[in-house]
Amino acid sequence: MLSDALTGIPPSDSRGWDSLHVMGMRLLDIPRPDLVARVVRDARRGARTLIVNANAHCMVLAQKNPWLPQLFERADIAFCDGAGVQLASLFLCGRIPHRTTPPEWIGDVLAQLGAAGSIFWLGGTQEAVSTAARTYNQKYGSPIAGIQHGFFDATTGSEDSEAVIEAIIAAKPTFLLVNMGMPRQERWLWDNWDRLPDTIAITAGALVDHAAGAVRRPPRWVANLGLEWLVRLVREPRRLWRRYLLGLPVFGLHVLRWKGREFFSGRAKRG
Repeated sequence: MLSDALTGIPPSDSRGWDSLHVMGMRLLDIPRPDLVARVVRDARRGARTLIVNANAHCMVLAQKNPWLPQLFERADIAFCDGAGVQLASLFLCGRIPHRTTPPEWIGDVLAQLGAAGSIFWLGGTQEAVSTAARTYNQKYGSPIAGIQHGFFDATTGSEDSEAVIEAIIAAKPTFLLVNMGMPRQERWLWDNWDRLPDTIAITAGALVDHAAGAVRRPPRWVANLGLEWLVRLVREPRRLWRRYLLGLPVFGLHVLRWKGREFFSGRAKRG
């Protein structure tokens, strides 16, 4: 195993999971069952928990938005959500972190909590968010703490954003599922996390569409092979072609840039 000095891996997280820094982003190498157990425990304790995740698109965004790596440093849990990030971590750090995505584990959490896991749904169309809330209420018994579509002015201090914050404060949900896409959902939490009540906030992306039945997840073996992006591109070419056909090569260039930075930094230290 490569040494911590060579891999850029700091000492283990205080909760027992290794923390890796990949392309300037802090990620916990946390297995899915451990993630589920941690979230269930925090929910039962009424803990204040911020959970974020990173895929290749997020990594590219982080190179131009310095607040995004800061959000990941601040988060209680930041996990890998994509085969591209796993490959980048292997190339840069010599480690392959565990990979998961909110639709794969949130159901296991809610099934254990039942009526104790109220949800405030934030993001998606009005139809999708309403359907998602009803579906999870019927399937898991999760109380609906609130519903808010994502087509509002999310600018800090705007009338719309202030109304959303007030609604969340009044609802005091166990979970706040933020489904507004990257980087809008992350930016909204970066701007407003300190003002929110004790809740478990999760950047959930397209979870609202999965829950509403508008989008179907491919079989898990597809994700395990790192091909989920291809399935999504085939299903939604108009929306996603730019992210994958243009974004993935850009991601690869950023990975090489970080490798070059490490190489020249190492030579400078040896010199």
